[in-house]
Amino acid sequence: MQKVTIVATVQLLFMVSGGSCVFAQTLAGAQAQPGAQMPPRAACGAEPQPAFCSAVRGVRAEGWPAQSRSEVMAQHGMVVTSQPLAAQAGLQILLRGGNAIDAAVATAAVLNVVEPMMVGVGGDLFAVIYIAKDKKTYVLNASGTAPSGATVAHFNTLGYHWNPKNWGPSSGMPLTGILPVTVPGAVWGWQAALKRFGKLTFKEVLEPAVQYAEKGFPVSERIAHDWRLPNALPLEKCCTEPDPESVKTWYVNGQPPRPGQIFKNADLARTLRLLQAKGADGFYKGDIAAAIVAKSWALGGTMTLKDLANFKGKWVEPARVQYHGVDILELPPPSQAWATNEYLNILQACLPQWAPGESLASLGPTNPKYWHLMVEAKKLAYADLYRYNADPDFVAVPLAKLLSESYAASLCGKIDPQHAATPGPEGDFTLPGDTIVLSAADSDGNMVSWVNSNFGVFGSGITVPGFGIMLHNRGALFTLNPRSPNVLEPRKRPFNTLSAGFAMRGGEPLMTVTLMGGDMQAQGHAQLLVNILDLGANLQAAADMARFRHSQVANVLNLETPLYELVGPQLAAMGHSVKSVNGEDLGGVQAIMVATDPGSAAPGDRYYRAGSDFRKDGQAVGW
Repeated sequence: MQKVTIVATVQLLFMVSGGSCVFAQTLAGAQAQPGAQMPPRAACGAEPQPAFCSAVRGVRAEGWPAQSRSEVMAQHGMVVTSQPLAAQAGLQILLRGGNAIDAAVATAAVLNVVEPMMVGVGGDLFAVIYIAKDKKTYVLNASGTAPSGATVAHFNTLGYHWNPKNWGPSSGMPLTGILPVTVPGAVWGWQAALKRFGKLTFKEVLEPAVQYAEKGFPVSERIAHDWRLPNALPLEKCCTEPDPESVKTWYVNGQPPRPGQIFKNADLARTLRLLQAKGADGFYKGDIAAAIVAKSWALGGTMTLKDLANFKGKWVEPARVQYHGVDILELPPPSQAWATNEYLNILQACLPQWAPGESLASLGPTNPKYWHLMVEAKKLAYADLYRYNADPDFVAVPLAKLLSESYAASLCGKIDPQHAATPGPEGDFTLPGDTIVLSAADSDGNMVSWVNSNFGVFGSGITVPGFGIMLHNRGALFTLNPRSPNVLEPRKRPFNTLSAGFAMRGGEPLMTVTLMGGDMQAQGHAQLLVNILDLGANLQAAADMARFRHSQVANVLNLETPLYELVGPQLAAMGHSVKSVNGEDLGGVQAIMVATDPGSAAPGDRYYRAGSDFRKDGQAVGW
């Protein structure tokens, strides 16, 4: 056990100080001699189940007993995300003189290697970036567009048609395979962020990811649990078989890697090296672009070299409301994130009518009525989200009206404070999706709220041969309903579940707002902010608190098991279709807050507090 402790300590020291992760791994291998290794560990749920799985959890010495750990606090810089190696890579960049933007790109790139089912160069990106010297936030939309040959008529000829049982995004669309692949926007976004605000080069910030791709990393229990390829073939009436190239690239001897197994991706390392040398042109032009197009056409897709070469993301203005005196900035369409703003507006406008004399704090999270009102407000916000959200370059989204206080007040009468509403026609669809989020902050006061994703787990399931690139399936969020503003069209951006937010108070940054997980994101952002701004939770406690995820079309209310046991039967009696779930699909918070020493008002005494969700493998690290 002593050798294990020494190795872990040396690894951490070399990671944080910027030393070679290769050296640390070599040292670990040298120490792990036969006879000194721990026996293989079985996970809870395996047969036979280890004895420890029947143990009970211990109790904290202070604070909220259920809190998983304290907030991490640091004065100079902070990085927080869903995988420790990625968070530490971002911290290395800060320690080497990079800023929060450099750290965000480095962290995202490492996540492409160590959490590849969730994020990659074949996916999309949005970010909210606060630049301290400008005292301003900048919003980046690096989401991809549909191929020029992607039309409803073409999809209809392949057997895909609008499904009236799904009146939301994804109606009629295949969820995996080549057809839902849109132009990946992430690499354009990485370069755009670095070029405008970064201090370091692509070569510098991508190097940690290259090292892990070439030398490997041990797969954790949580990530091994998610490491399952979707079926992606054949083209018509997709899908019953995995892509053989994906099996070759992402599995080991035809099987997902086991917990503790070292996984390498030499093809992805090759791609990252090309980006280091050529920047975004190395992705959207040349060998990588040719390989993407060749793979697409071989499988019946319509991506062209021109689709890739002509792609550009954009800098946009945030959606904005004020909640309890705090400015909440979220992504505008085609992101779903603006639904958080409408959600909070509804709570603020309607709670006095729904529960006279009460507040969310006085109701409290043990009261079924608290959860009933939270869910009903979500239904109202998502009704508008599903009705209006689309690419604003193609359709005018009436955002100013939808986010006005008067409009929120006009919706109050649609809710029965005692009984659940039905949000739409009877439906049978639950929106999939997963992703990564990260936050970064530096000693200059710059902060980044960042969301990067393949959409579904391993995206489309389609891998580009020779480059280790998993193509995302973001186009699955179009609909084939010709009357919808979100209908599939060439060069159009689909409805996008990716969400990143930011909170400001009095013109100063307060916190990043991040929570991953398909359509959980906008409703999760609202729950996170209510936990902090209404209930007074610290950031880690707010991340740890039980959450709900409501499916708008299926009208199913998923409650984490302890919450279900607390209020599930009462909510069912109010008309909710309630289901008990674990935390797998409830997303993960990775957020940073700005704080001030309570004993001093000096500007130099400001520092960062961070929380990382226990439902993931995350870590907050700072200096």
